[in-house]
Amino acid sequence: MNGNRMPETPQTPEQSADRIPDPAPDRPTADGDAASAVKAAGFAEATRYWIKLGFISFGGPAGQIAMMQTDCVDRFKWIGQQAFLRGLNYCMMLPGPEAQQLAAYIGWRMHGLKGAIVAGSAFFLPGALIMIALAWMAATHGDNTWVVKIFNGIKPCVIGIIVFAVWRIGLKTCRSVPAMALAFAAFAALYFLSVPFPLIILGAGVLGALIPAFGSGGGHGDVGLGDDDQAAAPKNPFRRLSLIVGVFVVLWAVPVAGLIAWAGPDPFQAVARLFTTAAFITFGGAYAVLPYIADAGVQAGWIAPGDMLNGLALAETTPGPLILVNTYVGFFAGWNGAGPTGLDPVVAGILGGALVTYVTYLPCFMFIIAGAPYVDAVQKNDRARLALAGITTAVVGVIFNLAVFLGESVLITGGGTPDWAVNWPAAAVAAGSLVLLMTGRVQIHVLVGLGALLGAFGLV
Repeated sequence: MNGNRMPETPQTPEQSADRIPDPAPDRPTADGDAASAVKAAGFAEATRYWIKLGFISFGGPAGQIAMMQTDCVDRFKWIGQQAFLRGLNYCMMLPGPEAQQLAAYIGWRMHGLKGAIVAGSAFFLPGALIMIALAWMAATHGDNTWVVKIFNGIKPCVIGIIVFAVWRIGLKTCRSVPAMALAFAAFAALYFLSVPFPLIILGAGVLGALIPAFGSGGGHGDVGLGDDDQAAAPKNPFRRLSLIVGVFVVLWAVPVAGLIAWAGPDPFQAVARLFTTAAFITFGGAYAVLPYIADAGVQAGWIAPGDMLNGLALAETTPGPLILVNTYVGFFAGWNGAGPTGLDPVVAGILGGALVTYVTYLPCFMFIIAGAPYVDAVQKNDRARLALAGITTAVVGVIFNLAVFLGESVLITGGGTPDWAVNWPAAAVAAGSLVLLMTGRVQIHVLVGLGALLGAFGLV
């Protein structure tokens, strides 16, 4: 990263309203977030960085955001601290993986549309390719005795990881009786009443906006709107938004329709519909939407609950967003649904994984490109922040539902009541995983490796 930085041509506030604008140039600041210290970077230099980040972005969103803070703000000074925090808060309000969207936002501020596309794509493409390769290995060699043993050791670790996510998010959001009640109501609605996940998200957002006691927080740090490196909002926002939405509708429809016309509707039409819907309701991170994906995938016969756990474990140990587990599910949807297509299962699996990846991330770019010029205004919208807080609170119950849904397939043996029994070795591994994570001394990928070793030696 030692190449010469070439300054970009500044954009004027009077840019045309019917084109997608680049951000305004950085300006001096009086509040310590010195935009005068923000340095321009050449597009090639930035591209090299985003590709590198795509291969090393382990550690989930917290670790990935910390990497961008260290590199983009502190080390290279490509974006000011306040602008970084405002962008992060905006990404938190969006459905989809916030770290990937933050990368796209930083890319947009640095190099406009092409910067957003390169930064956002490089963030997830390496992980997506790895997940497709891992899904192929699991599909073709999943019945191998050693593979089965390894996955048997990994699965209870993942249960511990999910319960830890419930604990971690719950400490931040369920800090009042109404908030705890909302989280429990979300769990009960999903587990006992089978209320559709999109309705849970919608209801939690409405309640959060109307009743602040249902949630709190939802942001990162001080995002003061002083005279720092803010991007100027373009004129005629409705015309601009209509143009962007129209472009993205075409970008979605053409390849999806082409694939369905070539390979047939089954299973690709249902796959595109499910994961496009999921992309617009993935508030609260991948764990929140996984019950929705898992239930639909299992009901359609695309994937078994145990395979969902395998995919989640692999997504935890590969670079990129955790939502890459969708790619894994998409591969199995194509693999197991290849019959009607007449395609080889491997080809159908690769197409399914690629389709899911495409429809999962395409909306992320639309949200960033459409909303980036208005990030500063969004920070002032109290109703939006309160709605996000309500959703985040409900997500605690949603993730707990995921733990129960997947835990039943790993920790319970036998047919059903009264024939069921607890798989005590697996339960011990799950509990031990939770304890290790709560100590803060063991990283997730290390924990998954320990589980694999326990499984390989037949201890689970």
